[in-house]
Amino acid sequence: MNMTDPIADLLTRLRNAISARHAFILVPASKTKLAIVRILREEGYIKDFEVVKNQDSPQRMIRVWLNYAPGKEPTITGLDRISRPGQRVYAGKDDLPRVLSGLGIAVVSTPKGIMTDRKARKMGLGGEIVCYVW
Repeated sequence: MNMTDPIADLLTRLRNAISARHAFILVPASKTKLAIVRILREEGYIKDFEVVKNQDSPQRMIRVWLNYAPGKEPTITGLDRISRPGQRVYAGKDDLPRVLSGLGIAVVSTPKGIMTDRKARKMGLGGEIVCYVW
């Protein structure tokens, strides 16, 4: 299936799985999605992820294990896609956004790779604002 915005698909699958209280989700793999999922794991928004081979198709899949706080409260309370294929959003190193005054993260695509807004600010890099997570 050809997709216009695979990152929005990843975020929507995460949002839907969290609202349905699923343990994990399966997402078609790509380098960009792997980088985003790696950031979510480092920041503690998801438990873990693994790349698995799908037996039905040659496409590799990412299995993302969702993280819930005690009492089944999800650690991800919100996801927002910022830069879209039809409207790209860029920010310089001095204009990087702070999500919920630093309680959330902005995922930024920089010339040095995909990273959080804090890391990009520390390295003095700007780039495309991919999404917000809180």
